[in-house]
Amino acid sequence: MNTILITGANRGLGLEFCRQYAESGWNVLACCRNHDAADALNTLAARHSGKVQVHAMDVGDFQQIDELASQLADQPIDVLLANAGIYGDKPHTGFGSLDYAQWTQTLLINAQAPVKLAEAFFPNLLRGKLRLIVPITSLMGSMSDNRGGGSLMYRSSKAALNAAMKTLSIDLKPQGVGVLILHPGWVKTDMGGDQAPTYVTESVDGMIRVIRDFTFADTGRFLNFKGVELPW
Repeated sequence: MNTILITGANRGLGLEFCRQYAESGWNVLACCRNHDAADALNTLAARHSGKVQVHAMDVGDFQQIDELASQLADQPIDVLLANAGIYGDKPHTGFGSLDYAQWTQTLLINAQAPVKLAEAFFPNLLRGKLRLIVPITSLMGSMSDNRGGGSLMYRSSKAALNAAMKTLSIDLKPQGVGVLILHPGWVKTDMGGDQAPTYVTESVDGMIRVIRDFTFADTGRFLNFKGVELPW
């Protein structure tokens, strides 16, 4: 049985990843900040008894990441899916009135935490069969696609994530660990809003297919949920 660890598993894309992977027979390690408040995730775990294990872990607290990695030291992980993220930007906090503490937090959660997860759970990946790291990024991290400006914190954090994961794809390839950098599309979630054209189920179904079809020729590629290559 394959095993996937998913962060930000209590809602939106993360919750749908948990549902679809559990229904396909995978063992799901579902991570969220507040186990007790994750009602939908806990209901899903109860429905798939033994297949979905819920773990409390705030990706912004690196000690918690290390503690969970220690608890799961003997657990092989096939796919490490770094889904947790924040938007950071708020109205009236653009250039000229930037909240630098919030920008630092956005970079921590969106760019540094996925790298920390890769470090902490690397031994688990080496025990797995698929050995794949999947950061959920955004086309808003693309330099050449940025024609609208704005969202400075979010854009810069996702650009940093893309750069870091591209580097990991090169550095980890000799050890047989791949990296697949995925853009879920503009999705109807709490972050994406109601105007987004893509439903959560459609996005996650597409990303799971891209993950399933991964080969080492794809490591380090920046793809959307339809498998289309995106510009850096």
